[in-house]
Amino acid sequence: MNILLLGSGGREHAIAWKLNQSPLCDALYIAPGNAGTAACGTNSSLSITDFAGIRQFCVDKAIHLVIVGPEEPLVKGVVDYFKANPIALSAEMAQALRLSQVPVIGPDAFGAQLEGSKAFAKAFMDRHGIPTAAYREFDAGNFQEGVEYLQSHSLPIVLKADGLAAGKGVLILNDREEAIREFTLMIRESKFGDASKKVVVEAFLSGIELSVFVLTDGKNFVVLPEAKDYKRIGEGDTGLNTGGMGAVSPVPFAGADFMQKVMDRVVVPTVAGLQAESIDYKGFVFIGLIKVGDDPYVIEYNCRMGDPETEVVMPRLKNDLVELMLATARQELDQHTVEQDARIVCTVMAVSGGYPGDYEKGKIIKGLDQPISSDSLIFHAGTAVKNGDIVTNGGRVLCVSSYGNSISAAVQQSQNVLKGIDFEGIYYRTDIGFEFK
Repeated sequence: MNILLLGSGGREHAIAWKLNQSPLCDALYIAPGNAGTAACGTNSSLSITDFAGIRQFCVDKAIHLVIVGPEEPLVKGVVDYFKANPIALSAEMAQALRLSQVPVIGPDAFGAQLEGSKAFAKAFMDRHGIPTAAYREFDAGNFQEGVEYLQSHSLPIVLKADGLAAGKGVLILNDREEAIREFTLMIRESKFGDASKKVVVEAFLSGIELSVFVLTDGKNFVVLPEAKDYKRIGEGDTGLNTGGMGAVSPVPFAGADFMQKVMDRVVVPTVAGLQAESIDYKGFVFIGLIKVGDDPYVIEYNCRMGDPETEVVMPRLKNDLVELMLATARQELDQHTVEQDARIVCTVMAVSGGYPGDYEKGKIIKGLDQPISSDSLIFHAGTAVKNGDIVTNGGRVLCVSSYGNSISAAVQQSQNVLKGIDFEGIYYRTDIGFEFK
């Protein structure tokens, strides 16, 4: 079968790498892809939000399955577009796949509000008894009430832009006056554009974070390997937030008893809530959790896989990913059980100099052709090909994921590979998984 994967980051390279292993995958297209995904399939210059162009590409290339990597096309309604403009499968493929039309793996725009609107997600959690931090939401209409609320709020104060803000819309502040200033900038000065027209004010939860990944067909679900990512730019989790500097899986503090609580209190009520509200959700649910004491609380939902967590989850997933995608489309996930590699996987992200602030692109990357152990994988994130050279094309450039029998061994293996890779301004953290070593 022919598959189209939308996206261009490290997440998409890891997914493409996994899809390409399936005997069911005859041809894989990645749009727009990067220099790394080109080794897994064929890149296309399609825009991920050009829905008419994507549909025409599916017709031209006889695509049988579409998988959406990033959140933007989901929030903007790519699934809804294909519902309104379906592509019928040929009689032969319809019989083989037991589907009548080309499926798109991902939620519709309404379901994608779990990520696209913090207020929507918090209200959903409230309706279904899912544990999360106490909150209030404010906009221009009740702005002054919000200021008064902040004046008496306990510290620290968490401010969240309601909409998508490229990972920058969450502020944790230890000063009430600063919180009021930022609250004002968000609502009245559009600090994060339309995303901060509404602001969610949350109680601060103290604990340790992890990510849990659910694949649901709208009725049934499976849980993929969990992961912990490292968002801060500096060693010891210091400095500015980034899109992610590394990740580990499995998570040492997420034992069987805790994960059963996650299942009972979070995963089952989430999927049941989607079904109860008739939300058309066939795809990944990324649940950002915090462990407070021995109890899980939901920080956020995302409507897609995480990055760089995907770069440790996919290497640990032993199932055929294409089979799981088809089961999602057919609502047959109850017939599948996730199998996990017992080994630890750690990924370390190499970024451009200056990231997460200003950085330059177009730096030639050397060392990608070095011989590496079968226990390591190089996933590209922000790369491109220019004049025959692979060059940097983003803040997060590439990562190395390695298997190991311990976190220390896996991280060291990834660092050993990164020592052989170079581009001007390269930087990576050397302490991923530091609290578990």
